[in-house]
Amino acid sequence: MKCILKRTGETLADDIELANTYFTRLKGLMFRRGLAAGKGLLLDPCPQIHTCCMRFDIDAVFVDKNGTVLYVKENMKPWRFGRFVRGSRRTLELSGGTLKGRVKEGDELVFDSF
Repeated sequence: MKCILKRTGETLADDIELANTYFTRLKGLMFRRGLAAGKGLLLDPCPQIHTCCMRFDIDAVFVDKNGTVLYVKENMKPWRFGRFVRGSRRTLELSGGTLKGRVKEGDELVFDSF
């Protein structure tokens, strides 16, 4: 699955894994050594995340059911709990430093499989 920032047409990730079961969402990125450039994890549904048992920083984008960005958290450190994002349907997790301020609240993300 691919994710595109609609405002600019930029591809944020072109190899996104979908976590849409209880177990895949619970496991998330835990215990992995890292996340390569261009890869991501889309948690669905997901209004809140944590980075327990993770070894690397992540960028997280919380979107509603239409793909509108509700909240962006860049460079979230391991062993942290994120805030609950009201109205969030999906959360896209990318390697820390991927976004570099390019995605803002109110932007729209397009996922090619939805």
